Amino acid sequence: MTQDVEMKDHPPPPTPSQLVSSAVPPTLQHLKEIASLIETGSYTKEVRRVARALRLTKSLRRKLTVPVLSAFLDFALAPGSQAHAQLSVYLPKEDEHMEVDTATSANQAPVKHLLPELEIYCYLLVLLFLIDQKKYNEAKACSSASIVRLKNVNRRTVDVIASRLYFYYSYSYELAGDLAEIRGNLLALHRIATLRRDELGQETLLNLLLRNYLHYNLYDQAEKLRSKAPRFEAHSNQQFCRYLFYLGKIRTIQLEYTDAKESLLQAARKAPVAAKGFRIQCNKWAVLVRLLLGEVPERTVFMQKGMEKALKPYFELTNAVRIGDLELFRNVAEKFAASFSADGTQNLIVRLRHNVIRTGLRNISISYFRISLADVAEKLRLKSLNPVADAESLLAKAISDGAVDATLDHTNGWMVSKETGDIYSTNEPQIAFNSRIAFCLNMHNEAVRALQFPPNTHKEEGSAEKRRERQQQEQELAKHIAEEDDDDF
Repeated sequence: MTQDVEMKDHPPPPTPSQLVSSAVPPTLQHLKEIASLIETGSYTKEVRRVARALRLTKSLRRKLTVPVLSAFLDFALAPGSQAHAQLSVYLPKEDEHMEVDTATSANQAPVKHLLPELEIYCYLLVLLFLIDQKKYNEAKACSSASIVRLKNVNRRTVDVIASRLYFYYSYSYELAGDLAEIRGNLLALHRIATLRRDELGQETLLNLLLRNYLHYNLYDQAEKLRSKAPRFEAHSNQQFCRYLFYLGKIRTIQLEYTDAKESLLQAARKAPVAAKGFRIQCNKWAVLVRLLLGEVPERTVFMQKGMEKALKPYFELTNAVRIGDLELFRNVAEKFAASFSADGTQNLIVRLRHNVIRTGLRNISISYFRISLADVAEKLRLKSLNPVADAESLLAKAISDGAVDATLDHTNGWMVSKETGDIYSTNEPQIAFNSRIAFCLNMHNEAVRALQFPPNTHKEEGSAEKRRERQQQEQELAKHIAEEDDDDF
Protein backbone atom coordinates (compact mmCIF):
# COMPACT_ATOMS: atom_id res chain seq x y z
CA MET A 1 0.00 0.00 0.00
CA THR A 2 2.82 2.40 0.75
CA GLN A 3 4.31 1.71 -2.64
CA ASP A 4 1.01 2.53 -4.35
CA VAL A 5 0.79 5.84 -2.50
CA GLU A 6 4.34 6.70 -3.44
CA MET A 7 3.66 5.94 -7.09
CA LYS A 8 0.63 8.25 -7.08
CA ASP A 9 2.64 11.13 -5.64
CA HIS A 10 4.94 11.29 -8.69
CA PRO A 11 3.74 13.77 -11.37
CA PRO A 12 3.16 12.51 -14.91
CA PRO A 13 6.03 12.96 -17.39
CA PRO A 14 5.91 16.18 -19.46
CA THR A 15 4.75 16.06 -23.04
CA PRO A 16 7.03 17.15 -25.93
CA SER A 17 4.95 20.31 -26.46
CA GLN A 18 5.40 21.27 -22.81
CA LEU A 19 9.15 20.77 -23.12
CA VAL A 20 9.30 23.07 -26.15
CA SER A 21 7.14 25.75 -24.52
CA SER A 22 9.26 25.70 -21.37
CA ALA A 23 12.37 26.21 -23.49
CA VAL A 24 10.99 29.39 -25.09
CA PRO A 25 12.40 32.51 -23.36
CA PRO A 26 9.72 34.62 -21.62
CA THR A 27 10.78 37.75 -23.52
CA LEU A 28 10.26 36.02 -26.86
CA GLN A 29 6.89 34.71 -25.69
CA HIS A 30 5.81 38.22 -24.71
CA LEU A 31 6.93 39.56 -28.08
CA LYS A 32 4.81 36.94 -29.81
CA GLU A 33 1.81 37.97 -27.73
CA ILE A 34 2.42 41.61 -28.70
CA ALA A 35 2.66 40.54 -32.35
CA SER A 36 -0.70 38.78 -32.09
CA LEU A 37 -2.17 41.91 -30.52
CA ILE A 38 -0.85 44.03 -33.40
CA GLU A 39 -2.21 41.51 -35.89
CA THR A 40 -5.65 41.64 -34.28
CA GLY A 41 -5.60 45.44 -34.30
CA SER A 42 -4.59 45.42 -37.97
CA TYR A 43 -7.44 43.14 -39.02
CA THR A 44 -10.09 44.88 -36.90
CA LYS A 45 -8.62 48.36 -37.63
CA GLU A 46 -8.48 49.21 -33.92
CA VAL A 47 -5.70 51.71 -33.26
CA ARG A 48 -6.02 51.25 -29.49
CA ARG A 49 -4.75 47.69 -29.71
CA VAL A 50 -1.64 48.82 -31.57
CA ALA A 51 -1.08 51.60 -29.01
CA ARG A 52 -1.44 49.07 -26.21
CA ALA A 53 1.16 46.85 -27.89
CA LEU A 54 3.63 49.75 -27.85
CA ARG A 55 2.97 50.35 -24.16
CA LEU A 56 3.65 46.69 -23.42
CA THR A 57 6.93 46.93 -25.35
CA LYS A 58 8.25 49.45 -22.82
CA SER A 59 8.76 46.80 -20.13
CA LEU A 60 10.58 44.50 -22.57
CA ARG A 61 12.98 47.07 -23.96
CA ARG A 62 15.80 46.37 -21.50
CA LYS A 63 15.43 42.61 -22.00
CA LEU A 64 16.04 42.59 -25.74
CA THR A 65 19.01 40.51 -26.83
CA VAL A 66 20.40 39.39 -30.17
CA PRO A 67 19.07 35.79 -29.91
CA VAL A 68 15.58 36.94 -28.91
CA LEU A 69 15.41 39.55 -31.66
CA SER A 70 16.66 37.11 -34.28
CA ALA A 71 14.11 34.50 -33.25
CA PHE A 72 11.33 37.08 -33.31
CA LEU A 73 12.33 38.29 -36.77
CA ASP A 74 12.16 34.69 -38.00
CA PHE A 75 8.71 34.40 -36.43
CA ALA A 76 7.21 37.69 -37.63
CA LEU A 77 8.87 38.18 -41.01
CA ALA A 78 9.14 35.96 -44.05
CA PRO A 79 12.67 34.48 -44.34
CA GLY A 80 13.24 35.81 -47.85
CA SER A 81 11.65 39.24 -47.41
CA GLN A 82 13.55 42.49 -47.82
CA ALA A 83 12.81 43.60 -44.25
CA HIS A 84 14.20 40.35 -42.82
CA ALA A 85 17.38 40.70 -44.86
CA GLN A 86 17.89 44.36 -43.85
CA LEU A 87 17.28 43.84 -40.14
CA SER A 88 19.35 40.68 -39.89
CA VAL A 89 22.44 42.65 -40.89
CA TYR A 90 22.31 44.64 -37.63
CA LEU A 91 22.10 41.47 -35.48
CA PRO A 92 25.36 39.50 -35.32
CA LYS A 93 25.11 35.72 -35.40
CA GLU A 94 25.66 33.95 -32.08
CA ASP A 95 25.51 30.41 -30.78
CA GLU A 96 22.54 31.24 -28.57
CA HIS A 97 20.61 32.21 -31.66
CA MET A 98 20.77 28.61 -32.92
CA GLU A 99 19.53 27.31 -29.56
CA VAL A 100 16.50 29.60 -29.59
CA ASP A 101 15.76 28.67 -33.20
CA THR A 102 15.79 24.95 -32.52
CA ALA A 103 13.62 25.43 -29.45
CA THR A 104 11.00 27.49 -31.23
CA SER A 105 11.03 25.88 -34.66
CA ALA A 106 8.72 23.10 -33.51
CA ASN A 107 5.79 25.39 -32.64
CA GLN A 108 6.49 28.15 -35.18
CA ALA A 109 3.64 28.57 -37.64
CA PRO A 110 4.34 29.62 -41.21
CA VAL A 111 3.58 33.24 -42.06
CA LYS A 112 0.70 33.55 -44.53
CA HIS A 113 1.32 37.11 -45.61
CA LEU A 114 3.39 39.95 -44.19
CA LEU A 115 1.50 42.69 -42.33
CA PRO A 116 2.93 46.24 -42.63
CA GLU A 117 2.26 46.82 -38.94
CA LEU A 118 4.42 43.86 -37.92
CA GLU A 119 7.15 44.83 -40.35
CA ILE A 120 7.33 48.41 -39.03
CA TYR A 121 7.21 47.09 -35.46
CA CYS A 122 10.27 44.89 -36.18
CA TYR A 123 12.12 47.96 -37.44
CA LEU A 124 11.24 49.74 -34.21
CA LEU A 125 12.46 46.88 -32.02
CA VAL A 126 15.83 46.63 -33.79
CA LEU A 127 16.22 50.42 -33.68
CA LEU A 128 15.58 50.50 -29.93
CA PHE A 129 18.12 47.72 -29.42
CA LEU A 130 20.79 49.54 -31.43
CA ILE A 131 20.23 52.82 -29.55
CA ASP A 132 20.44 51.05 -26.17
CA GLN A 133 23.67 49.37 -27.30
CA LYS A 134 25.03 52.82 -28.32
CA LYS A 135 25.57 51.73 -31.91
CA TYR A 136 24.55 55.08 -33.32
CA ASN A 137 25.85 54.62 -36.87
CA GLU A 138 23.93 51.35 -37.24
CA ALA A 139 20.90 53.03 -35.66
CA LYS A 140 21.08 55.82 -38.25
CA ALA A 141 21.14 53.30 -41.10
CA CYS A 142 18.30 51.24 -39.60
CA SER A 143 16.11 54.29 -38.98
CA SER A 144 16.71 55.59 -42.52
CA ALA A 145 15.68 52.21 -43.96
CA SER A 146 12.52 52.21 -41.83
CA ILE A 147 11.61 55.72 -43.00
CA VAL A 148 11.99 54.64 -46.65
CA ARG A 149 9.61 51.76 -45.96
CA LEU A 150 7.17 53.99 -44.11
CA LYS A 151 6.75 56.34 -47.06
CA ASN A 152 5.11 53.50 -49.01
CA VAL A 153 2.63 52.57 -46.26
CA ASN A 154 -0.61 54.48 -45.84
CA ARG A 155 -2.64 52.78 -43.09
CA ARG A 156 -4.09 54.37 -39.99
CA THR A 157 -3.08 51.43 -37.79
CA VAL A 158 0.57 52.09 -38.74
CA ASP A 159 0.43 55.76 -37.66
CA VAL A 160 0.97 54.98 -33.97
CA ILE A 161 4.12 52.93 -34.65
CA ALA A 162 5.25 55.43 -37.28
CA SER A 163 5.15 58.30 -34.79
CA ARG A 164 7.55 56.38 -32.52
CA LEU A 165 9.82 55.63 -35.47
CA TYR A 166 9.89 59.32 -36.39
CA PHE A 167 11.02 60.19 -32.89
CA TYR A 168 13.81 57.60 -32.72
CA TYR A 169 14.83 58.45 -36.28
CA SER A 170 15.56 62.01 -35.17
CA TYR A 171 16.97 60.85 -31.83
CA SER A 172 19.52 58.53 -33.44
CA TYR A 173 20.82 61.35 -35.65
CA GLU A 174 20.90 63.71 -32.66
CA LEU A 175 23.00 61.24 -30.67
CA ALA A 176 25.39 60.96 -33.60
CA GLY A 177 25.61 64.76 -33.91
CA ASP A 178 24.15 64.86 -37.43
CA LEU A 179 20.77 66.40 -36.69
CA ALA A 180 20.99 68.95 -39.50
CA GLU A 181 21.20 66.21 -42.15
CA ILE A 182 17.59 65.07 -41.76
CA ARG A 183 15.88 68.47 -41.66
CA GLY A 184 14.80 68.28 -45.29
CA ASN A 185 13.60 64.70 -44.85
CA LEU A 186 11.56 65.68 -41.78
CA LEU A 187 9.90 68.46 -43.77
CA ALA A 188 9.03 65.98 -46.54
CA LEU A 189 7.62 63.52 -43.96
CA HIS A 190 5.53 66.30 -42.42
CA ARG A 191 4.12 67.14 -45.84
CA ILE A 192 3.27 63.45 -46.45
CA ALA A 193 1.60 63.16 -43.03
CA THR A 194 -0.46 66.27 -43.78
CA LEU A 195 -1.64 64.89 -47.11
CA ARG A 196 -2.56 61.57 -45.49
CA ARG A 197 -4.38 63.32 -42.61
CA ASP A 198 -2.11 61.61 -40.11
CA GLU A 199 -2.58 64.05 -37.24
CA LEU A 200 -0.46 62.10 -34.75
CA GLY A 201 2.40 62.02 -37.25
CA GLN A 202 1.94 65.73 -37.95
CA GLU A 203 2.30 66.80 -34.34
CA THR A 204 5.23 64.42 -33.79
CA LEU A 205 7.09 65.69 -36.87
CA LEU A 206 6.28 69.31 -36.02
CA ASN A 207 7.90 68.89 -32.62
CA LEU A 208 10.90 67.17 -34.18
CA LEU A 209 11.32 70.03 -36.62
CA LEU A 210 11.04 72.61 -33.84
CA ARG A 211 13.62 70.70 -31.82
CA ASN A 212 15.85 70.57 -34.90
CA TYR A 213 15.67 74.33 -35.41
CA LEU A 214 16.09 75.19 -31.73
CA HIS A 215 19.08 72.85 -31.46
CA TYR A 216 20.92 75.22 -33.81
CA ASN A 217 19.34 78.41 -32.33
CA LEU A 218 17.25 79.04 -35.48
CA TYR A 219 14.36 80.65 -33.61
CA ASP A 220 13.03 82.69 -36.54
CA GLN A 221 12.71 79.63 -38.78
CA ALA A 222 11.06 77.69 -35.94
CA GLU A 223 8.47 80.45 -35.43
CA LYS A 224 7.72 80.65 -39.15
CA LEU A 225 7.14 76.89 -39.32
CA ARG A 226 5.03 76.87 -36.15
CA SER A 227 2.82 79.75 -37.32
CA LYS A 228 2.15 78.19 -40.73
CA ALA A 229 1.72 74.57 -39.66
CA PRO A 230 -1.88 73.23 -39.59
CA ARG A 231 -3.52 73.35 -36.18
CA PHE A 232 -5.75 70.69 -34.64
CA GLU A 233 -6.53 69.21 -31.24
CA ALA A 234 -3.64 67.30 -29.70
CA HIS A 235 -3.84 63.49 -29.80
CA SER A 236 -0.86 62.77 -27.56
CA ASN A 237 -0.22 64.36 -24.18
CA GLN A 238 3.55 63.91 -24.56
CA GLN A 239 3.62 65.66 -27.93
CA PHE A 240 1.44 68.49 -26.64
CA CYS A 241 3.81 69.00 -23.67
CA ARG A 242 6.78 69.17 -26.02
CA TYR A 243 4.99 71.66 -28.24
CA LEU A 244 4.23 73.90 -25.25
CA PHE A 245 7.87 73.72 -24.12
CA TYR A 246 9.23 74.67 -27.55
CA LEU A 247 6.63 77.42 -27.85
CA GLY A 248 7.69 78.78 -24.46
CA LYS A 249 11.34 78.86 -25.55
CA ILE A 250 10.47 80.69 -28.76
CA ARG A 251 8.33 83.22 -26.91
CA THR A 252 11.09 83.80 -24.36
CA ILE A 253 13.66 84.62 -27.01
CA GLN A 254 11.12 86.94 -28.69
CA LEU A 255 10.68 88.85 -25.38
CA GLU A 256 7.05 87.73 -25.04
CA TYR A 257 7.51 86.72 -21.43
CA THR A 258 3.85 86.54 -20.38
CA ASP A 259 2.92 84.03 -23.09
CA ALA A 260 6.17 82.14 -22.50
CA LYS A 261 5.45 81.80 -18.79
CA GLU A 262 1.97 80.39 -19.44
CA SER A 263 3.27 77.84 -21.98
CA LEU A 264 6.16 76.66 -19.81
CA LEU A 265 4.11 76.28 -16.64
CA GLN A 266 1.40 74.43 -18.54
CA ALA A 267 3.99 72.06 -20.05
CA ALA A 268 5.45 71.37 -16.58
CA ARG A 269 1.98 70.64 -15.14
CA LYS A 270 0.85 68.38 -17.99
CA ALA A 271 4.09 66.38 -18.21
CA PRO A 272 3.93 62.86 -16.71
CA VAL A 273 5.60 62.23 -13.37
CA ALA A 274 8.08 59.78 -14.94
CA ALA A 275 9.43 62.48 -17.29
CA LYS A 276 11.56 64.10 -14.59
CA GLY A 277 14.21 65.46 -16.97
CA PHE A 278 11.60 67.18 -19.10
CA ARG A 279 9.92 68.76 -16.08
CA ILE A 280 13.30 69.99 -14.82
CA GLN A 281 13.94 71.77 -18.12
CA CYS A 282 10.47 73.34 -18.04
CA ASN A 283 11.03 74.58 -14.49
CA LYS A 284 14.44 76.05 -15.35
CA TRP A 285 13.04 78.13 -18.20
CA ALA A 286 9.92 79.03 -16.23
CA VAL A 287 12.03 80.34 -13.32
CA LEU A 288 14.05 82.58 -15.64
CA VAL A 289 10.94 83.88 -17.39
CA ARG A 290 9.31 84.75 -14.07
CA LEU A 291 12.46 86.53 -12.96
CA LEU A 292 12.50 88.51 -16.22
CA LEU A 293 8.88 89.47 -15.55
CA GLY A 294 9.88 90.84 -12.14
CA GLU A 295 8.31 87.96 -10.17
CA VAL A 296 9.99 85.83 -7.53
CA PRO A 297 9.23 82.09 -7.77
CA GLU A 298 8.09 80.28 -4.65
CA ARG A 299 10.62 78.29 -2.67
CA THR A 300 8.57 75.11 -3.19
CA VAL A 301 9.45 75.22 -6.91
CA PHE A 302 13.09 74.48 -6.09
CA MET A 303 12.27 71.87 -3.44
CA GLN A 304 10.35 69.46 -5.65
CA LYS A 305 11.25 65.83 -5.13
CA GLY A 306 14.23 64.81 -7.24
CA MET A 307 14.86 68.33 -8.59
CA GLU A 308 16.77 69.99 -5.74
CA LYS A 309 20.24 69.35 -7.18
CA ALA A 310 19.33 70.28 -10.76
CA LEU A 311 17.59 73.52 -9.74
CA LYS A 312 20.23 74.64 -7.22
CA PRO A 313 21.97 77.09 -9.64
CA TYR A 314 18.63 78.72 -10.41
CA PHE A 315 17.75 78.88 -6.71
CA GLU A 316 20.91 80.84 -5.94
CA LEU A 317 20.29 83.01 -8.99
CA THR A 318 16.76 83.73 -7.77
CA ASN A 319 18.11 84.65 -4.35
CA ALA A 320 20.54 87.15 -5.93
CA VAL A 321 17.78 88.71 -8.03
CA ARG A 322 15.42 88.88 -5.05
CA ILE A 323 17.98 90.70 -2.91
CA GLY A 324 19.07 92.96 -5.75
CA ASP A 325 22.76 92.37 -5.06
CA LEU A 326 24.67 92.90 -8.30
CA GLU A 327 27.93 91.48 -6.91
CA LEU A 328 26.23 88.30 -5.70
CA PHE A 329 24.49 87.95 -9.06
CA ARG A 330 27.83 88.26 -10.85
CA ASN A 331 29.41 85.59 -8.62
CA VAL A 332 26.53 83.15 -9.17
CA ALA A 333 26.66 83.68 -12.93
CA GLU A 334 30.38 82.91 -12.97
CA LYS A 335 30.09 79.96 -10.59
CA PHE A 336 27.43 78.13 -12.60
CA ALA A 337 28.43 79.34 -16.06
CA ALA A 338 28.94 75.76 -17.29
CA SER A 339 25.46 74.69 -16.15
CA PHE A 340 23.80 77.71 -17.75
CA SER A 341 25.66 77.13 -21.02
CA ALA A 342 24.63 73.45 -21.06
CA ASP A 343 20.99 74.46 -20.53
CA GLY A 344 21.16 77.11 -23.26
CA THR A 345 20.09 79.88 -20.87
CA GLN A 346 23.26 81.98 -20.85
CA ASN A 347 21.66 84.77 -22.91
CA LEU A 348 18.74 84.98 -20.49
CA ILE A 349 21.16 85.30 -17.56
CA VAL A 350 22.68 88.36 -19.25
CA ARG A 351 19.21 89.89 -19.57
CA LEU A 352 18.63 89.45 -15.84
CA ARG A 353 21.33 91.96 -14.89
CA HIS A 354 18.95 94.84 -15.59
CA ASN A 355 16.30 93.22 -13.37
CA VAL A 356 18.79 92.86 -10.53
CA ILE A 357 19.59 96.58 -10.72
CA ARG A 358 15.89 97.51 -10.77
CA THR A 359 15.19 95.28 -7.77
CA GLY A 360 18.07 96.86 -5.87
CA LEU A 361 16.80 100.36 -6.68
CA ARG A 362 13.30 99.38 -5.58
CA ASN A 363 14.59 98.06 -2.25
CA ILE A 364 16.63 101.24 -1.73
CA SER A 365 13.65 103.48 -2.50
CA ILE A 366 11.53 101.57 0.03
CA SER A 367 14.22 101.64 2.74
CA TYR A 368 15.27 105.31 2.40
CA PHE A 369 13.19 108.43 2.06
CA ARG A 370 16.21 110.36 0.76
CA ILE A 371 19.62 109.01 -0.25
CA SER A 372 22.52 110.39 -2.24
CA LEU A 373 23.42 109.01 -5.65
CA ALA A 374 26.90 108.09 -4.41
CA ASP A 375 25.39 105.88 -1.72
CA VAL A 376 23.07 104.33 -4.31
CA ALA A 377 26.04 103.44 -6.48
CA GLU A 378 27.84 101.98 -3.48
CA LYS A 379 24.88 99.85 -2.42
CA LEU A 380 24.40 98.59 -5.97
CA ARG A 381 28.14 97.82 -6.20
CA LEU A 382 28.47 99.42 -9.59
CA LYS A 383 31.93 98.97 -11.07
CA SER A 384 32.60 101.63 -13.69
CA LEU A 385 34.63 104.79 -14.27
CA ASN A 386 31.82 107.07 -13.11
CA PRO A 387 29.45 105.07 -10.84
CA VAL A 388 27.47 108.16 -9.73
CA ALA A 389 26.53 109.06 -13.30
CA ASP A 390 25.62 105.44 -14.00
CA ALA A 391 23.44 105.32 -10.89
CA GLU A 392 21.70 108.51 -11.95
CA SER A 393 20.94 107.17 -15.45
CA LEU A 394 19.71 103.86 -14.05
CA LEU A 395 17.45 105.67 -11.59
CA ALA A 396 16.03 107.90 -14.30
CA LYS A 397 15.24 104.85 -16.45
CA ALA A 398 13.63 102.98 -13.53
CA ILE A 399 11.50 106.00 -12.59
CA SER A 400 10.32 106.47 -16.19
CA ASP A 401 9.39 102.75 -16.42
CA GLY A 402 7.42 102.96 -13.17
CA ALA A 403 9.63 100.46 -11.34
CA VAL A 404 10.64 103.01 -8.69
CA ASP A 405 8.25 105.56 -7.20
CA ALA A 406 10.68 108.40 -6.53
CA THR A 407 12.07 111.64 -7.89
CA LEU A 408 15.59 112.82 -8.71
CA ASP A 409 17.08 115.98 -7.24
CA HIS A 410 19.86 116.70 -9.74
CA THR A 411 20.97 119.85 -7.89
CA ASN A 412 21.76 118.12 -4.60
CA GLY A 413 22.41 114.66 -6.10
CA TRP A 414 19.62 112.97 -4.16
CA MET A 415 16.93 110.42 -4.76
CA VAL A 416 13.74 111.31 -2.91
CA SER A 417 11.20 108.48 -2.50
CA LYS A 418 7.48 109.11 -2.48
CA GLU A 419 5.21 107.87 0.28
CA THR A 420 3.76 104.43 -0.35
CA GLY A 421 -0.03 104.38 -0.52
CA ASP A 422 -2.56 101.67 0.14
CA ILE A 423 -2.17 98.92 -2.47
CA TYR A 424 -5.83 97.93 -2.10
CA SER A 425 -6.83 101.29 -3.49
CA THR A 426 -5.20 100.35 -6.79
CA ASN A 427 -6.19 97.82 -9.46
CA GLU A 428 -3.46 95.29 -8.61
CA PRO A 429 -5.64 93.03 -6.35
CA GLN A 430 -8.36 92.99 -9.00
CA ILE A 431 -5.85 92.05 -11.73
CA ALA A 432 -4.41 89.22 -9.61
CA PHE A 433 -7.90 87.91 -8.77
CA ASN A 434 -8.92 88.06 -12.43
CA SER A 435 -5.83 86.08 -13.52
CA ARG A 436 -6.63 83.32 -11.01
CA ILE A 437 -10.22 83.08 -12.18
CA ALA A 438 -9.08 82.90 -15.82
CA PHE A 439 -6.66 80.09 -14.93
CA CYS A 440 -9.41 78.05 -13.22
CA LEU A 441 -11.82 78.53 -16.13
CA ASN A 442 -9.14 77.53 -18.62
CA MET A 443 -8.35 74.37 -16.68
CA HIS A 444 -12.06 73.48 -16.54
CA ASN A 445 -12.46 73.95 -20.30
CA GLU A 446 -9.41 71.79 -21.04
CA ALA A 447 -10.73 69.04 -18.75
CA VAL A 448 -14.07 69.05 -20.59
CA ARG A 449 -12.33 68.90 -23.98
CA ALA A 450 -10.17 66.00 -22.79
CA LEU A 451 -13.19 63.78 -22.11
CA GLN A 452 -13.36 60.88 -24.58
CA PHE A 453 -16.39 58.79 -25.40
CA PRO A 454 -16.60 55.64 -27.55
CA PRO A 455 -17.98 56.38 -31.05
CA ASN A 456 -21.69 55.78 -31.65
CA THR A 457 -22.37 54.77 -28.06
CA HIS A 458 -26.02 55.81 -28.26
CA LYS A 459 -26.58 53.80 -31.47
CA GLU A 460 -24.90 50.58 -30.41
CA GLU A 461 -27.20 47.64 -29.72
CA GLY A 462 -24.60 45.37 -28.18
CA SER A 463 -25.21 42.12 -26.43
CA ALA A 464 -23.87 41.23 -23.01
CA GLU A 465 -20.73 39.79 -24.60
CA LYS A 466 -19.95 43.02 -26.44
CA ARG A 467 -20.63 44.99 -23.30
CA ARG A 468 -18.21 42.85 -21.29
CA GLU A 469 -15.57 43.17 -23.98
CA ARG A 470 -15.94 46.94 -24.02
CA GLN A 471 -15.68 47.10 -20.24
CA GLN A 472 -12.55 44.94 -20.34
CA GLN A 473 -10.99 47.25 -22.94
CA GLU A 474 -11.82 50.29 -20.83
CA GLN A 475 -10.23 48.69 -17.75
CA GLU A 476 -7.09 47.80 -19.68
CA LEU A 477 -6.90 51.31 -21.10
CA ALA A 478 -7.29 52.84 -17.64
CA LYS A 479 -4.58 50.50 -16.34
CA HIS A 480 -2.04 51.47 -18.98
CA ILE A 481 -2.94 55.13 -19.46
CA ALA A 482 -0.76 56.09 -16.47
CA GLU A 483 2.25 54.22 -17.86
CA GLU A 484 3.67 57.14 -19.82
CA ASP A 485 6.68 56.48 -21.98
CA ASP A 486 9.43 58.40 -20.18
CA ASP A 487 11.94 57.38 -22.86
CA ASP A 488 10.26 59.86 -25.22
CA PHE A 489 11.47 62.67 -23.00
